[in-house]
Amino acid sequence: MSVTFAQLRDAGGPEGATFSDGCPTRVVLDHVTSKWGVLVLMTLSDGTLRWGELRRAIGGISEKMLASTLRTLEADGIVHRDAHPTIPPRVDYSLTDLGVGLAQRLLPLVEWIAEHAEAIVARPPR
Repeated sequence: MSVTFAQLRDAGGPEGATFSDGCPTRVVLDHVTSKWGVLVLMTLSDGTLRWGELRRAIGGISEKMLASTLRTLEADGIVHRDAHPTIPPRVDYSLTDLGVGLAQRLLPLVEWIAEHAEAIVARPPR
């Protein structure tokens, strides 16, 4: 069965409609669909990576933005951080089961964007 956005939006309980102001869905959408959030999720969908590997794989991301994005996604239960007590320190990042499910749902959107991005960007401004 397919669900429309209107059905999702109107499915809220006594607190109001889903996606309304103050609804937790807006917080999660903000975290997941941020520029860097999507890129971190897609990069980690291929498997566990160390900090440096992740940063190199996501061209253009600053250390500050990577750290902030990883902290946010970890707090949301989407990314797992595994710190090893070694010298030098080693930290691995991977997707949790929740993150894997999310990445699987985001992949068709990212594929669509990759397929159409050049044509969309090349359109003359109105």
